[in-house]
Amino acid sequence: MSLFESSRSPWTSRMLSVLRIVVGLSFMLHGTQKLFAFPTAIPGLVFDPMTQLGVAGILETFGGFAIVLGLCTRPIAFVLAGEMAVAYFTAHFPRSIYPVVNQGEPAVLYCFIYLYLMFAGAGPWSIDAMISRSKPRDAMRDSARRQLDAAA
Repeated sequence: MSLFESSRSPWTSRMLSVLRIVVGLSFMLHGTQKLFAFPTAIPGLVFDPMTQLGVAGILETFGGFAIVLGLCTRPIAFVLAGEMAVAYFTAHFPRSIYPVVNQGEPAVLYCFIYLYLMFAGAGPWSIDAMISRSKPRDAMRDSARRQLDAAA
């Protein structure tokens, strides 16, 4: 194997799952900080679900939890990437065009990681993968039933 060839290691897809889990857990903390002031409170923030920060807290907490589980990863990653794009352009971009100056680097990174997950999927250690693995068995079972019914 060359340094420049794509890897055929089973750890390539497993590391996708590890990336998804770590990002989801980290993202959940941003949400729980807004919803429950945990692990630390944001000074002056009172949770109100009808505000942009309230909606962000709900999306980050529950969306992050779904990402950790690998449940509906592609559509949820799409929504969370959009949330991070909105967060960047409403809260960070007006301060400066440069993410390192406007403190928007986390929003940019989360946005692009979620875009990657939207295309790559959840990986093998996920509920999505469990559901996907169970579908061919169901299709084979239905096909066998139809053949038995046709033969009878």
